[in-house]
Amino acid sequence: MSEHPHPESEPSADGDDLQPERLLALIDDETRGMKRALAVQVPVYYFVWGGAWLLGYLLLWSAWPGSTSPVAVPGWLAIPAFAVLMLGAAITSAVVGIRSNRGIKGVSDFVGTVYGLSWPILGGTVAAIGYALVRAGISDDAAAIYYTSAYALLVAAMYLAGTLVWHSADQLVIALVMAVAAAVTGFFGAPANMLAMALIAGPALLIGGVIALVRLRRM
Repeated sequence: MSEHPHPESEPSADGDDLQPERLLALIDDETRGMKRALAVQVPVYYFVWGGAWLLGYLLLWSAWPGSTSPVAVPGWLAIPAFAVLMLGAAITSAVVGIRSNRGIKGVSDFVGTVYGLSWPILGGTVAAIGYALVRAGISDDAAAIYYTSAYALLVAAMYLAGTLVWHSADQLVIALVMAVAAAVTGFFGAPANMLAMALIAGPALLIGGVIALVRLRRM
């Protein structure tokens, strides 16, 4: 009479999969994947805004009356180009914030979407207030100081929010740099404030992008 092993004595593949070590490894992989999905958008924010900031404000500075720029750019070209750069950066930020959270459900999806949409919403608000001030009769120099510092303050606020979301020290540093730039460059007067903003904020954001990219590759 042959003996048949009881079903309980046979190894279970499902039981093996539910071992604590495997569960912990699975949870760790899922967590790392979610963090990477959220963090992948951070370098984009840095690069698009850093490039827009550096090129855009250099164009405005070179076109402003009384500028010491070695190359004179006509205002009809510099002003629309600046607007396109800022609008493009805002739209890119919104698209990246929404698309990078596809497949992620729950709080992370909500946070990423709201963060991405905040860029064009707040950017449009800054532009609308500035337009209202211009219509109210403020001078061109005053408008230049407002727009330059207001957008820097917007970026500082967004990176402070990013610090809370991604717990990244580099975003905190960039936010502080942008806040200081917003506070002090206006005292230079136009168009020197534009040159100062381009040389302070632009490189700071681009360096932040490199740091964020390196950190992302190490995840």
